[in-house]
Amino acid sequence: MQKKALIVWGGWDGHEPEQVAHIFKNILEDENFDVVVSNSLDTYADSEKLQSLDLLVPHWTMGEIEKNYVLSISQAVASGVGLAGCHGGMCDSFRNNVDWQFITGGNWVAHPGNDGVEYMVNMKHSSSPLLEGLTDFKVVSEQYYLHVDPAVEVLATTRFPVVDGPHATNKAVDMPVVWTKRWGQGRVFYSSLGHRASIIEMPEVSLIMRRGFLWAAEGKQKTENMLKAENVRAYTGMGDSQ
Repeated sequence: MQKKALIVWGGWDGHEPEQVAHIFKNILEDENFDVVVSNSLDTYADSEKLQSLDLLVPHWTMGEIEKNYVLSISQAVASGVGLAGCHGGMCDSFRNNVDWQFITGGNWVAHPGNDGVEYMVNMKHSSSPLLEGLTDFKVVSEQYYLHVDPAVEVLATTRFPVVDGPHATNKAVDMPVVWTKRWGQGRVFYSSLGHRASIIEMPEVSLIMRRGFLWAAEGKQKTENMLKAENVRAYTGMGDSQ
C-alpha cells in the first residue's frame, strides 16, 4: 500500500520554506509516497485525518499555533504516524509551545556567527544504522546550538565553539545535529541542517533527510503489525499462561 505524507510549510521566509517543501516532496515522491503539501496550519486541525497518514513533515519557523493543533499532532504521532523535519522548520517552529518542543526533542536557542560558519558534522556511533555508510562532512551555514531532550538518540554532532562568544568560555561540547526519539508508538526524526534550500540539496544532507523520512514513516506499519499480532494472540489464546 502506498504511504501517505503531509508537508506543512510556512513561517519565516528566510528559511525558504516553500522551496524546501518542494525538495521534500520530490524526495518522498521518489520513494513512492502520496504527498499532500499545505501552507496552512489549519491542516493540523483534523486529528482523524492526521492519524490516517504515515508521515508528517513540518517546515514552519517562528510561528504561533493553536494548542488543539499540537494535540492533534501529538495524538497522531503517538498512534504511530512518523514526524520528521529539519532546522528551524521543526525545532524553532513554535517558541511558546512547550508541548511541541517535548514532541520534537529540542529547541533552537542560538547560532553563534549566524549564517556562513564553516563547521564539521561528525557521525556518531550508535545502535541505529540510519546513517550507516556516511562519513563526516563540512558545512558552511548556521551552526545550531539547541536545548535537547536527554531521551533522544544522537546520530550526528558538531563541535562548539567554532565562533568566539560568551559560550566559548565553557568547555568544548558536541552538540547534537541529527537525532531520533519516540513519541508513543511514533518515530521522530530531526536534523538541524537546512538553513536554506541549497543546504538541503547537498548530497549528504539530502540523503540524511531521505533516510529520516523513510525511518519515521516505517513506524506506522510496524505499529499496525504489532497490534494485529497481539489481536491474533488474544483471539487464539496464545498469550494465556499455562
